Amino acid sequence: MLKHTLAACSFLVLAHATAALAADPAAPEPAAKAFKIGTLDAVSLHDAQFTPPNDGKVFGADVGAEAVAKVLKAAGAPTDKITLSVDALLVKTGAQVVLIDTGVGGALQGSLLKGGFTPDAVTDILITHAHPDHIGGLLTSDGKLAFPNAMIRLSSAEWAWLQAKPDQTKLVAAISSHVKTFEPGDIVAPGITAIAIKGHTPGHVGYEIVSGKDRLLDIGDTAHSAIISLAEPQWLQGYDTDETVGRDTREAMLAKWAASQERLFSPHFPYPGVGTVVKSGDHYAWKPSLSAK
Repeated sequence: MLKHTLAACSFLVLAHATAALAADPAAPEPAAKAFKIGTLDAVSLHDAQFTPPNDGKVFGADVGAEAVAKVLKAAGAPTDKITLSVDALLVKTGAQVVLIDTGVGGALQGSLLKGGFTPDAVTDILITHAHPDHIGGLLTSDGKLAFPNAMIRLSSAEWAWLQAKPDQTKLVAAISSHVKTFEPGDIVAPGITAIAIKGHTPGHVGYEIVSGKDRLLDIGDTAHSAIISLAEPQWLQGYDTDETVGRDTREAMLAKWAASQERLFSPHFPYPGVGTVVKSGDHYAWKPSLSAK
């Protein structure tokens, strides 16, 4: 019962946050930060920011708002809310211009232009999962394809899940002719492999980008808050459709990443969201490797 209650609550919170972002007159300014993955050109693209309340319904849903507030206070952050960025990653690999996720459709188009790319130039869109803050930028405000020349790629399990959502029928109808599914483990673009990361949604994946000896993993929503998710990874996360599996996956992946020091892109960590996970006492911390300036 707890799992279903939290999952339903998390989707409503996310939906309300997405709506608020779309209507926010003080939406973030476009931002684009270029960097390299081996010989590949990559750009972190800022889309939006939202601040869900610390109400014990999503973050630390099994421990309560007071426990979450203690973690936030220790990090020097406000204790009444959790600040999350919403960002996307662009990678130019060979002739393909690959965009990973599309945010809520906030500042993404402006950020794309600031990074030197037009929407028409995007050839492939890789979706980590079908939550509104990752697929919200697929369509324009008038319901047309925001990236008209792009093939939209997501796992077959995630596409089936999205198609079954009654509130996404218009989106599904608009994008279906451009969708091509894959299975986790498939190479989805030159140098980019889809990696199963279980628990968040039925077909949630990350994307491993490799060029020579360099690599970077887009972790999708394996972890949401650079503070809470790393300080207390064992706490249940209400955004996960299966909170127990999501927790177990998060703990295992954080241990793996801290040991390997693999460079990561996290779409909800502070922009530009590129860095590594490091061990910090009995928990973890985020070490950015790219500044926003």
